[in-house]
Amino acid sequence: MLYVDDLGYGDIGVNGATKVKTPHIDRLAAEGINFTDAHSSAATCTPSRYALLTGEHGFRIDSDILEGDAPALIASDRPTLPKMLKKAGYKTAVIGKWHLGLGDGNVNWNEPVLPGPLEIGFDYSFLLPITGDRVPTVYLEGHHVVNADPNDPISVSYTGKIGDRPHGSERPDLVRYQADPQHNETIINGVARIGSMAGGEKALWDDENIPNVLNDKAIDFIKSSKDDPFFLYYAYHDIHVPRMPHPDFVGSTDMGPRGDAIAQVDWVVGEIMAELENQNLSENTIVIFTSDNGPVLNDGYMDDAVERLGSHLPAGKYRGGKYSAYEAGTRMPTILKWPSKVAPGTSNALVSQIDLYASLASYLGIKLETGEAKDSLNQWDAYLGKDQTGRELMIEESVVNISLRQGSWKYIVPTTPDRIKRAEWVATDKDIDGGFMKDPQLYNLSDDPSEQNNLASEMPDKVQQMQAIIDHLQNNGFRE
Repeated sequence: MLYVDDLGYGDIGVNGATKVKTPHIDRLAAEGINFTDAHSSAATCTPSRYALLTGEHGFRIDSDILEGDAPALIASDRPTLPKMLKKAGYKTAVIGKWHLGLGDGNVNWNEPVLPGPLEIGFDYSFLLPITGDRVPTVYLEGHHVVNADPNDPISVSYTGKIGDRPHGSERPDLVRYQADPQHNETIINGVARIGSMAGGEKALWDDENIPNVLNDKAIDFIKSSKDDPFFLYYAYHDIHVPRMPHPDFVGSTDMGPRGDAIAQVDWVVGEIMAELENQNLSENTIVIFTSDNGPVLNDGYMDDAVERLGSHLPAGKYRGGKYSAYEAGTRMPTILKWPSKVAPGTSNALVSQIDLYASLASYLGIKLETGEAKDSLNQWDAYLGKDQTGRELMIEESVVNISLRQGSWKYIVPTTPDRIKRAEWVATDKDIDGGFMKDPQLYNLSDDPSEQNNLASEMPDKVQQMQAIIDHLQNNGFRE
């Protein structure tokens, strides 16, 4: 599972990108199935990752973008995708960005950090504990910070400054990119971050080398697991902010760090695919390439992502982006390759990442318990290209409201005034069309894929019908 961060539908060559070259991803699509209507469950990272690993929508537990000191979001006794796969004999690993909370909410980074991935079914974990723009900027392998030094203990605060490291608000002359007020705290590696951090100098990561470090860990896991069934959830840091590509990729596009980070993502794909070939695993390994949510340009740092965009369309023809209720929020670049079982092609089937849980369980003959993965449906035939329809109904989640897909129909639930106010930053700070309106929105995507023509006032019966469906699904789940 190659899970990129903030990559838009239009950010890869096979989906129309021309200002950045993605030959390895394009080859993956040419040798597999490229999905045109595949979705993350939410337009932000934490709910998407939660849904992928639990088969349950994030809104059921009021999941939001987690703060840096948030406790573990997935309870240790909860059924999960890796636990289910272990029942079928799979070795499991998570490598990369986590952002699903750790510990009990009062983590001491100088001691074992748990609960975490190992407690919910992963045999091995190597993490960026939160996000690249939050402290602590350290790797966590298993329960322990890598290269931790007891003589230089790590302290983290999200309530005030600690330690001697300058903040971006104090020393703007020390940063590579100017940051917004939220991100303008502890400077590490020339980048101001969210939160304050003291100590841990030997444990600090080098942003430019994150892809190499993660790739090495992923390749080690593949090598050590090649004789057994294995599940690798490889959660990229790119192209999330801060965008700090390795020097090998700096200047590889005309779009600045964001474009260069996309090129770097493509390289990572190529390295992983090459290793599968080296280990004679490529024919019978299911490779799924996708993203956690839609694209965003200005997400806290002035790195010229807006100024150097040019003619590039990160979301393709779709409206919105990260955080948004419109299609660009969740319509993800999605490719599945399995040479021994799947013929190459393109699929227009409506599929959601939340269905991988039930789909893989069905394939492996694992019976799901009552209440397990309650929103996940068996869409295995759609993922294999045998069913070109996929889901009949699908929920999309934004930062403040939810939407319903029913075939080509898209209904966006009205947003309450207080929630509209809460989400003003999406438009003002991020310059993204969020779709947060007090009135219902109804679109027919078959002839209006860019969601420009709101039909709600013309079709009140359709609005009422879809509202009744979404009320039922919210209350009962998809697998009653």
